[in-house]
Amino acid sequence: MERRRRADPAVSDGIPYLRMIMKPLPPSSKIVLKILGKEGALTHKDIVKKSHCSPRTVRFALRRLKENELIIEKLNMRDMRQIIYQDRSIPVRQDILAEI
Repeated sequence: MERRRRADPAVSDGIPYLRMIMKPLPPSSKIVLKILGKEGALTHKDIVKKSHCSPRTVRFALRRLKENELIIEKLNMRDMRQIIYQDRSIPVRQDILAEI
């Protein structure tokens, strides 16, 4: 008698690598990553506004995403006190970097 295996949901939707990475992240990190993927490059303050999370929660989420190499940190050339965070999967356009 042969047993049928259930399809692995992580593999069946075509993005096994992303599912594998996303599992160990806390919910706050998943929210922040989703916002960065949708909105593009944002500052910490912008992420706090859009996520409706506390600043401390957003800092924790950004630290986890940075440890897993899922985001890029860039300095804001207009205001060097601010850091801009961007989802690593979004390609950086050279013309935008020239403006900043």
